[in-house]
Amino acid sequence: MQQAALTGSRVSDSVEPFATISGSDDTMIKHLLGFALLILCLAAIRLPAAGAQTPSLVPLTAPDPKILQLSQAIMCETIENFKPVNRSVVFPVSQGTVMCFTDFDVVAHETEIYHLWINRDTLVYRKRLILKPPRWASVSSIKLREADKGPWRVEIRDAEGRLLTTLRFSITD
Repeated sequence: MQQAALTGSRVSDSVEPFATISGSDDTMIKHLLGFALLILCLAAIRLPAAGAQTPSLVPLTAPDPKILQLSQAIMCETIENFKPVNRSVVFPVSQGTVMCFTDFDVVAHETEIYHLWINRDTLVYRKRLILKPPRWASVSSIKLREADKGPWRVEIRDAEGRLLTTLRFSITD
């Protein structure tokens, strides 16, 4: 029986398949070192003892209403005299624009919020808005295209990423 070369060259038909080693010595050593590293990493993970309590994930708390309080969040066609006009949850693409209006009754200090415009679970637009004391309203908008038809949502989040509210709406023909 012939000896198989460790260079990865083709072995003749007379050699059994188990006698061949594909790749070079360096490649094999790299694979073995990688495997050994994986084993060491897995061994380093400490699992809780039987019966021990595992720490639970603590959900982010809502912002203190004395510091930041959202009083209104509305999807609308436009803004006139600092007020939302034609509130809706369904907007025709021919409308051309959709607006998200947020009003905060309490703003203790200058801070920021985010309007996250999400279409079919894909973040399309992230608008950072600055709020100033003692009370502040903010607006963000998108221009509508034919490709925008379907379900949308706008997540309103504070500076720490806490979800304040979610507005859902659809773009149609």
